[in-house]
Amino acid sequence: MNTRFGRVGQTIVFRRLSVGLSRPGAVLLLCLCATQALADSYPRQPGLDVQHYIFRVTLNDDTDEIAGETTAILKFVQGGVTEVALDLTSASDGKGMTVSAVTSDGADLKYTHTSDRLRITLPSAQKTGDIRQFTVKYHGIARTGLHILKNKFGERCFFSVNWPTLGRQWLPMIDHPSDKATSEFLITAPDTYQVVANGLLQEVIELGDGRRVTHWKQSVPIASWLNNIGVAQFAARSFGTAAGVPLETWVFHQDRDNGIVTFETPTRQAIEFYSDHVGPYPYEKLADVEAAGMNGGMEHASEIFYGQGSVTNRPAFSLVAHEISHQWFGDSVTEKDWDDAWLSEGFATYFALLSTEHYQGREPFVAGLKRSLATILGAEKRTPGVAVIHDNLPEIQSGRAPVAIVYQKGGWTLHMLRGQIGTAKFWAGIREYYRRYRDSNASTEDLRKVMEEVSGVNLEWFFQQWLYRAGSPAVEGGWKYNAQSRKIEIELAQTQAGDAYRLPFELGVSVPGAAQPKIEKIEMTRKQQRFEVVSDKEPSAVDLDPNTWILMDAKFARGTEPRP
Repeated sequence: MNTRFGRVGQTIVFRRLSVGLSRPGAVLLLCLCATQALADSYPRQPGLDVQHYIFRVTLNDDTDEIAGETTAILKFVQGGVTEVALDLTSASDGKGMTVSAVTSDGADLKYTHTSDRLRITLPSAQKTGDIRQFTVKYHGIARTGLHILKNKFGERCFFSVNWPTLGRQWLPMIDHPSDKATSEFLITAPDTYQVVANGLLQEVIELGDGRRVTHWKQSVPIASWLNNIGVAQFAARSFGTAAGVPLETWVFHQDRDNGIVTFETPTRQAIEFYSDHVGPYPYEKLADVEAAGMNGGMEHASEIFYGQGSVTNRPAFSLVAHEISHQWFGDSVTEKDWDDAWLSEGFATYFALLSTEHYQGREPFVAGLKRSLATILGAEKRTPGVAVIHDNLPEIQSGRAPVAIVYQKGGWTLHMLRGQIGTAKFWAGIREYYRRYRDSNASTEDLRKVMEEVSGVNLEWFFQQWLYRAGSPAVEGGWKYNAQSRKIEIELAQTQAGDAYRLPFELGVSVPGAAQPKIEKIEMTRKQQRFEVVSDKEPSAVDLDPNTWILMDAKFARGTEPRP
């Protein structure tokens, strides 16, 4: 998801309920220990593991009401379970879903459906390893999640966007990223529409009454919110493969030519870059889909939705690179809970910049980092006390913490990690992290351990400092040259509140006659510190962090004394 372009009818903000971050100056209370186990407040069912969903949904043009029938195949990983709970929005005020029956093996089961929770009573306790199917029949008008509207050309269409917990608005499911499953959609709709969904197209059945059934199947397990459909009058186009991945565009038929320009080259570039640098693409296809009712992009597994305003006569390199990177990070390697959302959004933010660096060079890459830096510092001033990793972050769409902390600061943390351990080890760690957690879930601690194994460096201080601590360092200082000792004398002070950060700096020392600045390394560990660097010649300039590796608000110049 790319928040520079907005969201579907909602404000993208986060909150930490226990400290009220909507209040100015609220302080985030965190244990300053990177090994602390945090978890959001979703009511988990440790005895269950969903294996597969079959979503059957009927759409029509006479009403916005849908008819649904979902079969969930569940494995019981613990014995003694007597109840199964699925998330499904309850009906009220003419919207929401009404359940008409729940069955298993042809038998009706008792259930209750209140407070957006469908609780199914089992006739007997299940044994460890049992696998059972449950079918839920229901109908209703979705409040959100499934949007039924007219596109920019005035044509009726249907698009679902389930991030982060909106799948329950129209699909019964365990609506949390920790329980991934394979799935399939069988969509019955008027035959004026084409239907795109996750995975591979299995079958199209013409019913002979002006309707058709379109069947898509996703054979790789994905998180609940990644299951989505698009139904419209599309121009569907295949444009070959990249790194062995079948590529498609699904745009409104009036936008066929713009769709080619907007998506085809950026998609091919992104797929090839991530496949070469991270690992094999995880899904059966990649479809770029033009969607109404949203802005920006949404990274549904194997079928990325892009807001209709994004389809123009110009390639959307940055947006496409961001969303496609999610296919690896967020979709394939999924955060275990919402508190680790940076493992999705921070990764996509930074990997889009890495794609820029690869195809356009270092200068545009650094320019992107500096834009992100300004965004982070502005967000931290407006809402102090927010760390990248929050504890007890339950449902993101109702929150209050600034997105820039999770997206841009999360991305900057990966950049600083690269600087800390070196580019070669960074990429080796990324490849191992993806290999180890592909098609499953990971936590920040999982990432840290992989990076430590690959680099041979203890990174606990680094992860705690940049992910669990709120705020960023503010550094002031200056330099002067002592001709008698032939040393550059440097005075630095960290002026932010709280303890000192550990800051491994590069200094770029420029002297007359040298083709390139000489890089010297220092490490600041106290709030105020003095350094000396040998130089036979008086420098014409000394730059602090010349290669842009440290996230900080810095003021540094010749002869400048830091504030006490």
